[in-house]
Amino acid sequence: MTKTLLQLAYKAADDKRAEDIVVMNMQGISPLADHFIVCHANSDRQVQAIAREMVDVAQKEGYEVKRLEGFDAARWILVDMGDVVAHVFHRDERTFYNLERLWGDAPFVNVDEL
Repeated sequence: MTKTLLQLAYKAADDKRAEDIVVMNMQGISPLADHFIVCHANSDRQVQAIAREMVDVAQKEGYEVKRLEGFDAARWILVDMGDVVAHVFHRDERTFYNLERLWGDAPFVNVDEL
């Protein structure tokens, strides 16, 4: 079975021990992407490791990473992979921005169904 970009990105975050990983279905809600992945880590280094793993896995499988923003600051890294956009937060920033509430209309995707 070929893994989708969403599956690959989710697994990359999980492999690097991202916490509270949430997948939101943005189809019909946001023109930015079909899915958002939101997760966090407790240190700058771990935030960067999660984002780097997502980029590496996506590129290895032939997906284009369109943008990577916030990597150096490591407080909120946006990994734009086209149909999937990942938001990798430092714990404090995730609580402050609360994207799950901001995009409250978006249904959550059950990870077991990926």
